[in-house]
Amino acid sequence: MIVAGLGFSSSATVDSLRAAYNAAAADHDVQALATVADKEGHLALASFAEGLALPLLFVAAADLAGQRTLTCSNRSRATYGTGSVAEASALAAAGNGARLLSPRHISDDRLATCAIAIGGHT
Repeated sequence: MIVAGLGFSSSATVDSLRAAYNAAAADHDVQALATVADKEGHLALASFAEGLALPLLFVAAADLAGQRTLTCSNRSRATYGTGSVAEASALAAAGNGARLLSPRHISDDRLATCAIAIGGHT
């Protein structure tokens, strides 16, 4: 499975999410979106996922900490114990043996990030 992981600020908009997603997913057949569970209920996220007609998977914060990421945000490291919520969410949701297809992409407004991972059994 190919998963687009999302990390974003509470002030991120649908446009923020779309910009990061479009930059990351341009060359990939994404099958699901994923982010950390504490982002559930974010209105822009729900609207964005609905617009893409993709399932939205929520990853427990504890499952992010063990993921090896290509990039490092100090805020992500302090809050979730991982260098990138987008990268770690994509990896965790894609399953065992997953690997990143590229580092995270950041929206122009810097409010959202997106990374793509592919599962090990794909």
